[in-house]
Amino acid sequence: MNVHYAKHGPIGVFTLDNGKVNAVTPPMHKEFHDHLKNFLQDPKMRVGILTGSGSRAFSGGDDIKRDWNRDSLHETLVGHFRPSTEADSEHRPGWERNLYHLERYKPMVGALNGPALGMGFIYAMNFMDIRIATPNAYLALPEIAYGMGGVSGSTQLWRHLPPAVAMNMALTCEKLTADEALRFGVYNKVVEPAELMNCAMEHAEKIASHPEIGVRVEMEAFYRSMDLSRTDNRAFMTHLYRLQRAAYLTAEGTSGNPLDPNSPEQGVEK
Repeated sequence: MNVHYAKHGPIGVFTLDNGKVNAVTPPMHKEFHDHLKNFLQDPKMRVGILTGSGSRAFSGGDDIKRDWNRDSLHETLVGHFRPSTEADSEHRPGWERNLYHLERYKPMVGALNGPALGMGFIYAMNFMDIRIATPNAYLALPEIAYGMGGVSGSTQLWRHLPPAVAMNMALTCEKLTADEALRFGVYNKVVEPAELMNCAMEHAEKIASHPEIGVRVEMEAFYRSMDLSRTDNRAFMTHLYRLQRAAYLTAEGTSGNPLDPNSPEQGVEK
């Protein structure tokens, strides 16, 4: 197993562990998918942390030392349109597609212990909502030099960086340093390696200390609002807010009118 999953109370820690630079393989997509699904379905787990083993890299990207392609170009194209099976965990395309389709409304804190390149960058952008990094944790997209474009789309890079900066990163292969990532808001904090996991755990524990339903709704509201018009978003959030308050305030140990956001006792524990 090259993706480890450990439970620390309500915090789940996912660790990429594959060689010196934690290269990502197709079987690792399946492992991460299964661990993440377990985490999402477990009501006791509240927040996740995603990191890499060692100190050299979070992930240097796809493992290119082995040919993970299917037997023929035809099989590769057909595989693109078929659902993933156990056999597909050894090939591309494979379980990375299933990973992207998981509905995830539990927060993930990234603990970037080093550079994130290529597929490592995709993981960092898609599966981390808050990012803590070490000073050597630069970001880079080297794929374009090998005729493999599209990472800026799969990560919606324009949501994370100013368009000109994002385009330059995607087209030139230039690194985005940890200081630059912090300045542009891709990273929340840059800390020394010895402080990384403690800092990530502190963030995760603080989030986990809040009411579960509030965190769940905030996650969904945040991400769904990106794709809704202002009018639709307002209507959606009104319904979602009322439902969450009704659910929260009908639980044992709470009081107040769940339909009145101005109720002075709303959310106050007995």
